[in-house]
Amino acid sequence: MELPKTFLRYAALYEAHGFHLYLVGGSSRDLLLGKVPADLDFATDATPEEEKAFLPNCIDRYASFGSIQVKEEGQTIDITTFREEGDYKDHRHPGFVRFVRGPLLDSVRRDFTINALYIDKEGKILDFHEGRNDLEGKTIRFIGDPKKRIEEDPLRILRAYRFAKRLGFKIEEETLNALKENEGLLETLNPEKVKMERNKE
Repeated sequence: MELPKTFLRYAALYEAHGFHLYLVGGSSRDLLLGKVPADLDFATDATPEEEKAFLPNCIDRYASFGSIQVKEEGQTIDITTFREEGDYKDHRHPGFVRFVRGPLLDSVRRDFTINALYIDKEGKILDFHEGRNDLEGKTIRFIGDPKKRIEEDPLRILRAYRFAKRLGFKIEEETLNALKENEGLLETLNPEKVKMERNKE
């Protein structure tokens, strides 16, 4: 598995400042599927305030949510601090965001098992939810209770179908039942958000 050079460069920078950096989300998923990641998503134990000390040109508009962005050769890279989230109040935003220092708690808030795989600069893979098994079995499966994950963010309904179609994966039975039973929640969302998600298909 050949790790992206951009990731290795940033991982070395973070390590030099006492922090860890991981590939995560679609980046690690695509890499493990033998594809070149379309986008780069990193996760770290550094907080945005700590990152700004050695990334002075980062975009910190969403720093309060633990997310910064950096521009690299015309590409935007999202770097997110490990975090845990409180119960969702409006089908979109968590009640609170609390930064944590390890990936385990961070992984619990992620949507699907195949999107919660963390790869470090040595190529070591952290898999807390059997995501690699689901990659090999070509399966879309929620982390935790499917109904709760959909109630947190109904856009995950469209994401599940999009990933299944794009990757040629099947949707696990409990996940599929929850998608069908909760489709009405899409009506609670901003129509523009729904349109944007559908346009990604």
